[in-house]
Amino acid sequence: MKDELLHVYRNTPFGRETLLNSIYFCKQTKTSLKVYIPEHPQFLMYFQNEIATVELDRAFLRSPKTAREHAEAIITENGMKPNFLEPKRFTASTLPDIPVDFRFMTCPRSISDLSTKISLGHIGPKVRSVIKNAAFPVFIPTPVYKQWKSIAVFFGGSHNAVNAVKLGMEISRCADFPLRLFTQAEKLPQSHYRKILRENHLLGEVENGEIEWIFFEKGKFRENLFAVPHDSLALVGAYGHGVIKEVLFGSMMEEIQTILPNPMLIIGPHCACG
Repeated sequence: MKDELLHVYRNTPFGRETLLNSIYFCKQTKTSLKVYIPEHPQFLMYFQNEIATVELDRAFLRSPKTAREHAEAIITENGMKPNFLEPKRFTASTLPDIPVDFRFMTCPRSISDLSTKISLGHIGPKVRSVIKNAAFPVFIPTPVYKQWKSIAVFFGGSHNAVNAVKLGMEISRCADFPLRLFTQAEKLPQSHYRKILRENHLLGEVENGEIEWIFFEKGKFRENLFAVPHDSLALVGAYGHGVIKEVLFGSMMEEIQTILPNPMLIIGPHCACG
């Protein structure tokens, strides 16, 4: 797997903000940036379990003559070297195959609908398909560029939640930002979650103070989300239910992505991190 973040560039002011978010993410995680400037409205991603067809809204193809120039200027002005992806394989003449061996990928909340139509509480079906199948975590930035200075991991005890804690620790140490765990009790004692952390060799960091653990025993989860700092990168484990449904994140995941305006890093069911 390449130590790179894949960014699909949209040559609009909104796309500029998204690229700035990706640049900041790469700097904090010590990851290289790979930018794809699309020339066609679709591309394919050949995942292990499914071929995902990603449909782009027309804004991704806007002003093609200035797209590369704008992207290069944004990247160099922020102290990074431009590195562009040129598709080498095509399933059809206008259907490029995009590699899937990246460490991360940036996706706006939707890549197949105009950004003005996408509310905070909606992650588009094409983005959900990538999350469902990718071996890499998906970075969903804020609509407007904003730096984050801490890491917030939502820990509910699942396998993906454990991976989110491990990845959160890695990013926290790399960026030298504080890490907090957030857990909603859901009628289970804290000892249940402590056991899971202990079994995965993660409890020591909590006990020695390296990780702060905020455990909500009371209150509704959507109300407790107010405790998450506004300048945190939120890490969330998502999971699917069954093979027929396209993808369901689970009730807690849906609460987070509906209510929390923070940038998110989503760890899907096939993610190889952790």
